[in-house]
Amino acid sequence: MTYRAAVVGSGPNGLAAAITLARAGWGVDVYEANATAGGAVRSAALTLPGFIHDVGSAIHPLAVVSPFFRTLPLARYGLEFVSSPAAVAHPLPGGAALLYRSVDETADGLGTDGRAYRRLLEPLVDAADDLFRDTLRPLLRVPRHPVTLARFGVRGLPPAALLARTVFRGEAARALFAGLSAHSEVPLTRPMTSAYGLMLAVSAHVVGWPFPRGGAQAITDAMLGYLAHLGGRVHTQHPVDRLDALEADVQLLDVSPREFLRLAPQLPSGYARQLRAFRYGAGTIKLDYALSAPIPWRDPRTALAATVHLGGPLDAVVHSEAQSVTGLPERPYVLLAQHTPFDPSRAPAGQHTVWLYVHVPGGYVPQPGDIDRIEAQIEALAPGFRDVVLARRVTSAADAERHNRNLVGGDVGGGANTLLGTVIRPVLSASPYRTPLPGVYLCSASTPPGGGVHGMAGHHAALTALQDHAESRRK
Repeated sequence: MTYRAAVVGSGPNGLAAAITLARAGWGVDVYEANATAGGAVRSAALTLPGFIHDVGSAIHPLAVVSPFFRTLPLARYGLEFVSSPAAVAHPLPGGAALLYRSVDETADGLGTDGRAYRRLLEPLVDAADDLFRDTLRPLLRVPRHPVTLARFGVRGLPPAALLARTVFRGEAARALFAGLSAHSEVPLTRPMTSAYGLMLAVSAHVVGWPFPRGGAQAITDAMLGYLAHLGGRVHTQHPVDRLDALEADVQLLDVSPREFLRLAPQLPSGYARQLRAFRYGAGTIKLDYALSAPIPWRDPRTALAATVHLGGPLDAVVHSEAQSVTGLPERPYVLLAQHTPFDPSRAPAGQHTVWLYVHVPGGYVPQPGDIDRIEAQIEALAPGFRDVVLARRVTSAADAERHNRNLVGGDVGGGANTLLGTVIRPVLSASPYRTPLPGVYLCSASTPPGGGVHGMAGHHAALTALQDHAESRRK
């Protein structure tokens, strides 16, 4: 007998859940409201014909280190990753700080902080496989590698601003760590923001910060190809408005808690109250550019990295992320990706793309002067940037939610990355994928281990569903 599963949402977690179930011999149908599968892992010509831009995520180290993705034969379906010589550049007035795949090469560029950098990162890099296996799973479970996780916890629990000031003495190392930690989208004076900086640094030293040749859509297309090989089916332009309209033995929902409440008004009041109290993370203003030439960086070494953090010294990044809670900062921290120097397939010959975003409050709509303020951050470090711009596309936090209901307020991470937001995701439970509805499971970035293109939430939710179904069959 073939059991059937319905998956709502075709983001990487929805597709990961579908693949896990299809590998177990289940019949799987994936339902996607939009015309194109992939959720936030898609690409499109957003500015001019021939310029390919990533609609959501743009740099994908977690897709390479993910224990689940590493089991998938996605190269067979056309997925090829590209890496730049340096993973990250953080331009500063005195020259860019660079994060290389080599710990030693990175440390050598940090001057007197080189030794401190090695002490901080080398033990975690040496135990990276164990670290990823324990952090990319529900937090409230017995760790498989407690010593490694404890070592990471001691380093990762403090606020990033405190750790940077305590461990490092120089501007370059402090700024580099601040730029990494600001991916948390949480003010850097909050506990556990160091964990994001450390995890991203470790991933850079293990795999670099690669991205798919041809655009993020290549990840989705490869997963779709493999799922089709396993017999799974994907139905695009097929919105789901009621769970009871789906005929399946189990249902897995790659949706936000808010969307789950809409789909399942019959949820018990206590659980529904917890979902309504779920805290979402920051929104973003995202800008995509078509350029006639590469970004003219003042420090040419900045061109060695596909990912560039524009924010200045540690104190400036800390101030910017604190201001982003209430509006666009005066001098915003900018997370920028320049793919085309390393992947020319994304633009016409000799031309280039740029992808960037800044943090703002959820639902924020750009105000007059906001875009000029963001571009001024680039122009200060790359004089002449505006002269090479052919076209620009602005996507506000409000726009992001209109295009994808799961991006509540423009939150691309599935929830606030605070200490409580990590533990209670979306409810406090050792098995947060289970819901009070029999056979219904949540598998989105609003469940552990949270945001990022790793598929682990979908994989863990599907394993939970398989376990529960097998136990019910034995009774």
